[in-house]
Amino acid sequence: MNSNVDYAALVLRLGLGTMFIAHGLLKVMVFTLPGTVGFFESQGFPGFTAYLVTAAEIGGGALLIAGIGTRAVAVALIPVLLGATYVHWSAGWLFSNENGGWEYPAFLVVATVVQALLGPGRFRIKLPVARRLQPAEA
Repeated sequence: MNSNVDYAALVLRLGLGTMFIAHGLLKVMVFTLPGTVGFFESQGFPGFTAYLVTAAEIGGGALLIAGIGTRAVAVALIPVLLGATYVHWSAGWLFSNENGGWEYPAFLVVATVVQALLGPGRFRIKLPVARRLQPAEA
């Protein structure tokens, strides 16, 4: 029997996964990777981390949507969101502030922690390899 927790995990996975993919594609298609590298460097991060963050957002978002490695992927994406929170910290609380505030990335940290605690729920793609790598979940 499916519980509301399974539906909650699904909705959260789909929402977070879509958000991560959208932000990753924004870096590729709008800002361009060289532009993203320049922005990361202007914020004090090494330029190569722009590629890592972009790959993590797109790949991690796809894995979240599929429900593959959900707990590990969510935990791995938390540092990306903490970095975004740091970048927006000086703009203040509201994300509608000039240069965006830290409220939205901070909320996403909390939502991603909740996803890591919930796991994928029952509605996910189940791969034979993934079953061997991931412990059974209730």
